[in-house]
Amino acid sequence: METPPWIVLALVWLVSLILLKKLITPRHRKPKYPPGPKPWPIIGNLNLVGSIPHQSFHKLSKIYGEIMQLKFGSFPVVVVSSTEMAKQILQIHGETFASRPVTAASKYISYNFSDMLWAPYGPYWRQARRIYLNELFSHKRLDSYKYIRVEERHALVSRLFSLSGDKIAVKEHIVRFALTNMSRMTLGDKYFSESQYESSSKVKFEELKEMVDEWFLLNGVSNIGDWIPWLNFLDLQGYVKRMKALFKKLDRFHDHVIGDHKARREVEKGLGAKDMVEIVLQLADDPNLEVKLNSDCVKGLLQDPILGGTDTLASTVEWAISELLKQPHLLSKATQVLDTVIGREKWVGESDMQNLPFIDAIVKETMRLHPAATLLAPHFSTQDCKIAGYDIPKGTIVFVNVWSIGRDPRYWDEPNKFLPERFLGSEIDVKGHNFELLPFGSGRRMCPAYRLGMKMIGSTLANLLHGFNWKLPENVKPEDVDMDEQYAFTTHRANPIIAVIEPRLPSNLYC
Repeated sequence: METPPWIVLALVWLVSLILLKKLITPRHRKPKYPPGPKPWPIIGNLNLVGSIPHQSFHKLSKIYGEIMQLKFGSFPVVVVSSTEMAKQILQIHGETFASRPVTAASKYISYNFSDMLWAPYGPYWRQARRIYLNELFSHKRLDSYKYIRVEERHALVSRLFSLSGDKIAVKEHIVRFALTNMSRMTLGDKYFSESQYESSSKVKFEELKEMVDEWFLLNGVSNIGDWIPWLNFLDLQGYVKRMKALFKKLDRFHDHVIGDHKARREVEKGLGAKDMVEIVLQLADDPNLEVKLNSDCVKGLLQDPILGGTDTLASTVEWAISELLKQPHLLSKATQVLDTVIGREKWVGESDMQNLPFIDAIVKETMRLHPAATLLAPHFSTQDCKIAGYDIPKGTIVFVNVWSIGRDPRYWDEPNKFLPERFLGSEIDVKGHNFELLPFGSGRRMCPAYRLGMKMIGSTLANLLHGFNWKLPENVKPEDVDMDEQYAFTTHRANPIIAVIEPRLPSNLYC
């Protein structure tokens, strides 16, 4: 039977439509993601990350490269570990990656995303950054607090002088010094008691120190509920319970401080702001602010300087002294430089640091090998992006592995050795322009208090070296000093360094 012509025409027309649709319909390109290990169901690649994440990432980067993609539970995670990739994330595509992921820590112990560290990128965060740069950490403001840093340095030296010949845990004394400094500069007073005879309205020093330690630990933990949200309600590791308990302690402390300042404002009307609390409280009353500062905002903005300033200083100085005790010839060279430039009749002032490039080099080399933030605080992509030819989708969490960059032989000769001399005559600084050295980050999310950090770290280390002879306890050899790490939001020594100190400078300088 012969096929009717209209059927043939219909078939030709249908085939033509199909072919035409294929020609005019754009083909969907399959995304090209960075290389990485195959994820397991549910947990993704969480099984590949050990107790020291930056070291785990470093090993994986040797296999998958300077930009790699992992999956943590339900979330895509990208880890970058080279200067080129860090520059892409922090500078070239800085706005795309300027936000933060939502975590239990950022919700429960950072005043519901109201501090500078965890606030999402947007109007509030931009306003907060302006407050930090123009009000709290301006050159003029930092200079006005210089007397506090001098007084607390004297108190530190006096305590250490009384311990001449004794074994001391270095970190213990540096933490006390740092916490006292940051408390006074931020709050106008220490607001903690150092003995049982002081005001009962103050928290005990050890209690405040425990709060600081707990805050850094909980901000650095890998909370399963953050990665697998449907398990969040179980709080399998107990971290959320600890966060809620810590928040209650921190909030009581902040309420006491702010209440005290408000009471003083009523008495001291018109005398002007003297500390950071008063500055922020004045700003909270400003009707012209783009974003109104509520109670959570005030507390969040005041919390970061105390916590961040304390741990960064303590960690860096302890690592520096550890490295110098491990290499006595560097310790000897440092003291010789200090004797020549400063002399044996005075302490080192902050203004003297510009004449002490070798001490500055020790600080930078410490920050290269032992950055306080081995992984910069995580970034979060707010839109699709392409990096080095790879597709990075919106909603990706990005870690910059500063620890890996500091050990990359492409940028550093003998990268695993502590060699401060490498920075003598070098133009590499810590201001976020040189991506080989990023202790304070770079770009929009760079730490706004880096100037204060460098002032305090450099002058503290210089005075400890200038004022005291340092040696290891009897029967401990330099080669026995371990450099094992303990990971938290800042990375400390796993085993606190123990040293014996003796005064170098004349005793009348301690009076």
